[in-house]
Amino acid sequence: MNTALTAASLCCVWIGAVVAVSFLEAPLKFRAPGITLPLGLSVGRLVFRALTRLETVLLVLAAAAAAAHGPAALALLPAAAVLAVQMLVLRPRLDARALGIISGRTPPPSRLHVLYVIGEVLKLAALVGAVTVFGGLS
Repeated sequence: MNTALTAASLCCVWIGAVVAVSFLEAPLKFRAPGITLPLGLSVGRLVFRALTRLETVLLVLAAAAAAAHGPAALALLPAAAVLAVQMLVLRPRLDARALGIISGRTPPPSRLHVLYVIGEVLKLAALVGAVTVFGGLS
């Protein structure tokens, strides 16, 4: 089995999941007829919880495959760091905001969503870099 190719493939699946959810599903759901902000946020909470789980599994599997290549496995570190900040810092705060809106409160303006989107772009760039590293090993 070519573990570098496996790691690269897992990163490609991860890229696809992030693009599909963060850049397609998330903005489009609010354009659907009948979708209110609270309903869209409720759906988004479920979808992003599932995405977080999927990203974590993909990271662990890609790291396990990449581990056979020693220092090359460090190519996953930038994407892992962004994911960690999103999971531990941004998503809990965004989730709290969403719950407040769902319950009828109007929170003050925030840049959390912009920071999250910047993180998604950085994570995608990091994953493309990891694919390049692992692809060069296969």
